[in-house]
Amino acid sequence: MKLSLVFATTISSFFVSATTGFGFSGQAHALTFSGISSGTWGNPTPESIDTKPIYTGVGSNTFIWGDPNVCPASSNTPSGCKITGSNKLTLDGSSFSTDINSAFKIADLTYFNGTVLKGTSVGFVPLNLNLSFNPPTGISEVFDFNLGLINTPNDPTNAEDNADFVFIDTNLNNRSFTFEGNKYTLELTGFNPDIPQISINALEGATTKAAIYAKFKSIPEPPLVAGLFLLGIYMISRKKFFEKKY
Repeated sequence: MKLSLVFATTISSFFVSATTGFGFSGQAHALTFSGISSGTWGNPTPESIDTKPIYTGVGSNTFIWGDPNVCPASSNTPSGCKITGSNKLTLDGSSFSTDINSAFKIADLTYFNGTVLKGTSVGFVPLNLNLSFNPPTGISEVFDFNLGLINTPNDPTNAEDNADFVFIDTNLNNRSFTFEGNKYTLELTGFNPDIPQISINALEGATTKAAIYAKFKSIPEPPLVAGLFLLGIYMISRKKFFEKKY
């Protein structure tokens, strides 16, 4: 009987911790994050082991890749061959103000689909997203994400098949940070605040501009998880105790 009392007292302490955790969750939902974003591109990953990518713009907000010199310099140049320029991604930061778990625009992405030589493209490019928070947060955080690039072979008979794609790598799509002892994550949700859309495309020689949306989420504290786990053990033990007693 004394052992049960000690166990109950221990569980009560964890239950208080769990209740405190729930209180933190309520505070997190009331928290508003505001500030301004900016971004730079990192060193890309080649499209394959056989490619020799050509690119510029690492460390800036405009990334250009692919050799645009696709037309041979001779009198036998194929009909319709023209140099449109290399592929280009430009990220423009944005001001934001948002609550926890609410989708908001974090940046604008402009994508130009140029005509480039096969074997000179890249497969992925890192995006280093910097957020400067307004008071009371008053911190600056850098979040690392990855954008995938799908460069399709050009078909002169079908313009739709010549569209190239940019997509958000969801395997690397959340990063955490700490504010006043509490942990949060930033997740890129896609190019549409209402429906799942992680990619955009642009036709050959055309430009597509789209907003990138994100969401802040709170990370539950360990005492909350442990408290609920031990509370479950306690309830099971109590049930077995009464079954044996009666």
